This record gives sequence, C-alpha cells and structure tokens, in this order.
Amino acid sequence: MNKNARIFVAGHRGMVGSALVRKLDASGYRNLVTRTHAELDLTDQAAVNRFFECEQIDVVLLAAARVGGILANATQPGEFLYENLVIETNVIHAAYRANVDRLVFFGSSCIYPKLCPQPILESYLLTSELEPTNDAYAIAKIAGLKLCDAYNREYGTRYVALMPTNLYGPNDNYDLKNSHVLPALIRKAHEARLHGDRSLIVWGSGTPRREFLHVDDLAAATLFVLEHDVNTGVFNVGVGEDLSIRELAQTVCDVVGFEGDLQFDASKPDGTPRKLLDVSRLAAMGWRASIGLAEGIGNTYREFAARYDEKYGDKHGETRAAPSFAMAARV
Repeated sequence: MNKNARIFVAGHRGMVGSALVRKLDASGYRNLVTRTHAELDLTDQAAVNRFFECEQIDVVLLAAARVGGILANATQPGEFLYENLVIETNVIHAAYRANVDRLVFFGSSCIYPKLCPQPILESYLLTSELEPTNDAYAIAKIAGLKLCDAYNREYGTRYVALMPTNLYGPNDNYDLKNSHVLPALIRKAHEARLHGDRSLIVWGSGTPRREFLHVDDLAAATLFVLEHDVNTGVFNVGVGEDLSIRELAQTVCDVVGFEGDLQFDASKPDGTPRKLLDVSRLAAMGWRASIGLAEGIGNTYREFAARYDEKYGDKHGETRAAPSFAMAARV
C-alpha cells in the first residue's frame, strides 16, 4: 500500500480507531484523515457525502460504531441497531460513490450464532439463532459486512471485513453501566483493592468461555491485510485460545493485586456459552497475534491506573495506591 495514501480512520478516538492511528503512524503512514464527532456526524448522510466528495480518500478504516457490554446491548437494542446501521450505510455508500479504492469494515465475533460449533469458522455465519442479549448489534454488523460483499460483487469494490474477538487495550471503556467484561473486571478489581474489600462480585456463573485480543494486535492484522492486498471476504481476527470468565477474573485480580475472593452472581446473564474463533485463514497467510493475555492485561491496567484519579478517584475522594503488576502464569 502506498505510504502516501489518504487513509480515513473513522472513529479515531475510540479504542480500535486510536490503535489504528498508532500503528499506521509507527509504520510510516503520515497522510491520515480524522474527524471528531463534532466535526463530522457519521449518522448525517448529507454531511458524510460532502466529506467524501471533498477529501479524496484512498482507504477507509471503518472503526466508528456504537458499542457496549451485555447490559447496554440488552437494554438499548433500538439504539444499537439504528445507529450502527446508519453509520455503516452512510460511510460505505459514500466511499463507493467517491471511488474509494479500499475499505476495511470492523465487525464482531457476536455476529455468529449462539450455539454454533467451536472454534467458529467464518462459514458458520447465519446458520442458526443469534445470542438474544446482543442480537441488535450483531444484526447491524452482519448488515455491514453483507453490504461490503454486495458492493464488491456488484461494483467491483475492494472492501474487506474483519471480525475481531473480544477486544481490550488502551482507550477502553471502563464505565460499569456499558463496558465489556474485561475492562469492567479491571475497574472492579482496582476499586476492590483500593477499598480493602474482601470479595469481588462477577456477573454470571463464571463458566462461559471467551477469547481476548489486544487491540494493538487487531491494528497489526489490519495493516497486514492492507499491505498484502487482501481485498474481499470476511476474516476472523483472534488468538485461537480461550478461557473461562472465572479464569479471566482471577487473572485480572492477580495482575491488579487484589487478593480477595471471587463471588459469582448467577442471577445475571451469561450470554453465549462459548466464543472461540477459528483464525486459520489469516494464519495461513502469515499473520498471528503476538501479545499474550497476561502481558496485555498488565499493560492495559497500567494505563487505567495512571488515569484513574483524574477520571474516577477525585469524584469519590479516593487516592490510588501503587499498583501491583504480578502476572498470572496460568494464562
């Protein structure tokens, strides 16, 4: 890919978008185009069309989306479905109209059926029912990848869809009302340690199994796809290994230094029993994730702890204790 290509990173302030900017900049791509929400509302079709008409974009990385954890997805399905559909259709269609050469659409592993075989192949898409707690978000993401495929077939575009597993890393969302499981556990463990709590409550039974990918690995996979001219299709992006939520919670506690007990609230939903992606397609091309889970959680916790006082601690009159970064050997 040309180092001088004009690359529009949609959603550059989010966890995925900011990782893409870091990776591209470190790799010598300097012609990056970004817009804040105030500068460009991606749900405004006319504004999106004007942007593409004026900016002469070569590559779009569509990382902008409304995202959230199991609670947010289950209680706001209309917002998740509507906003993601509008963002996707506006950007993808405007990119096509402006003759944008390449586009990468970012989906999610939640697009796959709740009870499909493990590990999950890309071909399992739409073979059975979705997980009901996040089906609105999943339907929106399925529509986005299908739109890319339809434009490729009808118009000859080169739009590819990447389906990452559960992501974590810098710039994650730690709001306990709408965060995903890993950042929620990091914040809970950190605050339990600060308060000297004897236990930490984890939603669900602790038995579901999940796979976790550091967002910097997703950025590396994206650049790999672009630089190796992977132009169409759907590709899983993950590490190929999973662990139970109980094991994840214990790993987080080990990293944070919280030594209390784990208690599981089985009255809360578990979600899909297991989500482990088959990552053999990208592996066969030569790409694999390189950041181990304990290492990645440790680095993520350092960033969270460094910002905790500014974002959360001062509101409650709390002072952050020096964090412990012991790594969990079991992962």
